[in-house]
Amino acid sequence: MKNIAIIGSGSWGVALGICLANQGNNVKIWSFAQEEADLINNEKKCKFLPQAEIPENVICYTNYEDTIKDTEYILHVTPSKVTRNIIKEYKKYVTNQPIIMCAKGFERDTLYTLDEVIKEELPNHPYGVLSGPSHAEEVSISVPTALVIASEDECVMKQIQDLFMSDTLRVYTSTDVKGVELGGALKNIIAFCAGVAAELNLGDNSFAALITRGLTEITRLGEKMGAKKETFYGLTGLGDLIVTCLSEHSRNRRAGRLIGAGKTIEETRKEVGMTIESIDNIEVAHELSKIYNVEMPIVNAVYDVLYNNLNPNEAVKMLMTREKKAE
Repeated sequence: MKNIAIIGSGSWGVALGICLANQGNNVKIWSFAQEEADLINNEKKCKFLPQAEIPENVICYTNYEDTIKDTEYILHVTPSKVTRNIIKEYKKYVTNQPIIMCAKGFERDTLYTLDEVIKEELPNHPYGVLSGPSHAEEVSISVPTALVIASEDECVMKQIQDLFMSDTLRVYTSTDVKGVELGGALKNIIAFCAGVAAELNLGDNSFAALITRGLTEITRLGEKMGAKKETFYGLTGLGDLIVTCLSEHSRNRRAGRLIGAGKTIEETRKEVGMTIESIDNIEVAHELSKIYNVEMPIVNAVYDVLYNNLNPNEAVKMLMTREKKAE
């Protein structure tokens, strides 16, 4: 039995808490909202996971000190855009617990992956990145799922692998932190494009092309940024692309559908009601492609749809009529 702190009471944070509590661990979740904490503590429910039942050994707090005190691991599960500020707020309560980044995305201002934010805010502190094809809705009700824990610290990898492994959750290890981070962040953009394609009533052929060519773009950029090519053909690359592009659980795909239907970014954010990492990260990917001189036509097209008023149907035509190339 372990004592675990989870920073973030959204769907993924609560799903991970349910998973760990069901294995006999004591889980403390931090929430920024008293309303969410009360719902978890009093009704054992999460508004984002209506089918899930939260075990008694999950408690929610709205202050960092109570959440982190006497814990052995900290799982960080907040939107990428607030990650640094929240780490700044709680790091004074951290002792030697490894911090496991469970969010997927970039820091907009610095273009950092989230592990780089941890390293800058807590130098030489043990950390890892947990990622993979996993909808919170399914993990919270024990649907069999496979994840990857990536770390430069072998002890952290093995400890987190042991912590999560069960008959419904299988965890693999990786030393390619950069690849795991980039796969998880960049796939959201392709999933957003899949939502646009669904709204345009494109077919299975189109989805197959989008996923495979999207994977090519992600891999190109990842290699230039120091990741291993093979990582993108595993769970945190291809696996995460499949689950996020093809499932209606995906908020990124749903956001793409809304944009494809003519909604504005503001209207889309309001209707989805949760963080949409893809919209936040498309600008970052577009900028990184220029910095690293990587050809990313799908990313460029969706950037123009969002920020330069390009019609989605015209974007598809542009992609299909690009100059001839070898695969």
